[in-house]
Amino acid sequence: MKVPRVEAKLKVFCFKLQFNNQRADIRKSLYTVDSACEEIRNSNKLKEIMKKILSLGNTLNRGTARGAAVGFRLDSLLKLTDTRATNNKTTLMHYLCKVLDSRSSHLMDFHKDFISLEAASKIQLKALADEQRGVVKGLEKLETELIASENDGIVSEVFCKRLKDFTVAAGAEVRSLTALYTAVENNADGLALYFGEDPAGCPFEQVITTLLNFVRMFRRAHEENCKLAALEKKNTLKDADTDGPKSANSINKHGR
Repeated sequence: MKVPRVEAKLKVFCFKLQFNNQRADIRKSLYTVDSACEEIRNSNKLKEIMKKILSLGNTLNRGTARGAAVGFRLDSLLKLTDTRATNNKTTLMHYLCKVLDSRSSHLMDFHKDFISLEAASKIQLKALADEQRGVVKGLEKLETELIASENDGIVSEVFCKRLKDFTVAAGAEVRSLTALYTAVENNADGLALYFGEDPAGCPFEQVITTLLNFVRMFRRAHEENCKLAALEKKNTLKDADTDGPKSANSINKHGR
C-alpha cells in the first residue's frame, strides 16, 4: 500500500521476467530471415534453373511480342503448372523437370540449398517489427520508472538496486537487437530487388512464399514424372514378356 506507482513497478518486473525469452525469440527469427535471404542469393542451382525457365519461355514465345525477354516476374514461377499439353495432364513444370533431369540432373536437388526457407515463410516482418518496438518501449518505461523511484526513498531502494544492473545490460542488448533488425530488414528488402521486384509491391513474405511454393511444385512434378516413367517401364517389360518366346510346355502343347 505504501509503494508509489506499484502498478508501474509490477509492469517493469513483468517486462524483466519476459525480456530474455522475448529477446531470444526475436533474435532467432531475425537470424532465420537473414539465413533464408543469404541461402537464396547464394544458390547457383536456383540461378541455373531460372536461366533454363527464361530460355524455355523465350522458346515458347518465339516470334511473339513476349519473345526474346531478358527476364520474368517472380510470380511467373507459379504459372508453370498452368500451361498444359494436349493430354491436359502434363504441364510446363513437368516438362521443365524432365529436361533438367535428363540434361542437368545435378540441379534437381536445388531445394537442399534452402535450409531456412520453410521456417522463414512462417515469419511476418511486420509482426516482428511490432515485437521489436514493444521491447524498446518496455525498456523506456523501465528507465522512466527507475528514475522516478530514485526519489521514493527507502521504500523503493530494493527496486532500484535490482533494476539498475538489469537496465544497463538490457539497454545494450536492445541496441544490438535494433541494429540487427535494421540490417535484416534491409537484407529482406534487398531480396526483392535481387529478383528485379519492387519491395513495396513484392515484400519479403511474398518472395519467400512464392519460392517455397515453387520448390514444392517442382518436387511434386518431378515425383510424378518418376512414377510415370516407372509405370511405362513396367508396362514395356510386361509387353516384352507377353510377346517373347513361348515356354517349352507351350511349344510341346501346340507343336504336335
